[in-house]
Amino acid sequence: MKKVIVLTGAGGVLCSTLAKAFAKQGHKVAVLDLKLEAAEKVANEINKAGGIAIGVVANVLEKASLEAAKTIVNSKLGSCDILVNGAGGNHPLGTTSNPYLLEDDLKNTTEGFKTFFDLDPQGIEFVFNLNFIGTLLPTQIFAKDMVGKKGCSILNISSMNAFTPLTKIPAYSGAKAAVSNFTQWLAVHFSKVGIRVNALAPGFFLTDQNRTLLTNADGSLTQRGQQIIDQTPMGRYGVPEDLISTTMYLCDDASAFVTGVVIPIDGGFAAYSGV
Repeated sequence: MKKVIVLTGAGGVLCSTLAKAFAKQGHKVAVLDLKLEAAEKVANEINKAGGIAIGVVANVLEKASLEAAKTIVNSKLGSCDILVNGAGGNHPLGTTSNPYLLEDDLKNTTEGFKTFFDLDPQGIEFVFNLNFIGTLLPTQIFAKDMVGKKGCSILNISSMNAFTPLTKIPAYSGAKAAVSNFTQWLAVHFSKVGIRVNALAPGFFLTDQNRTLLTNADGSLTQRGQQIIDQTPMGRYGVPEDLISTTMYLCDDASAFVTGVVIPIDGGFAAYSGV
């Protein structure tokens, strides 16, 4: 049965790949993104390949924007069956400069250098809101379409940071832990109306947001990038296509008795002790 799929943050690398995968299966796809141009670019690519998609602007932190997006989706594609909450990200203001606090750091006056004590509350709030509130609000708006229908589900995007936080990024790690917890809460809350709720926990994938942190201009790995590869038994970063099969499974009736799970897709990162 072909469904209406709504994806937020779908102008980005990972969720645009998922949008195209859904379209390839014959589903109707609403590509939502903060940037209309990015959303329409992905939708156009899907339509040119023979799929059905629309690009819709949506701010996942503004209920009115999401309501407007839903009106467009409903009028052009129909009632939402599957929601993928893909919008998220980090911000430098919620990130420390070093992985560990050293006593001398408190005397460091270098411009832009940040210890834990220098983290900007607004930066932390932005990261938390983008990831957690940016998952909660779209669910409030689009899950209303799912009540009383069969075969509906929600897929959130958590992170390996939710299991064990990475150094330097406390705001992002905490926000993704909240997404994982919210996934479990929602799965229970929606269980009586037939809406399943699950999440992916991607390991390390090269995206536009983290490329400069993990790779140098010549394509070689930064120190942090090499550290990640050394801790990943499969010895590589994930590629967007690595998310497709698990996504399709969780959003398909084949997983009809699966709800409240957070599935790592991490090349063995979580299983490796480092020795």
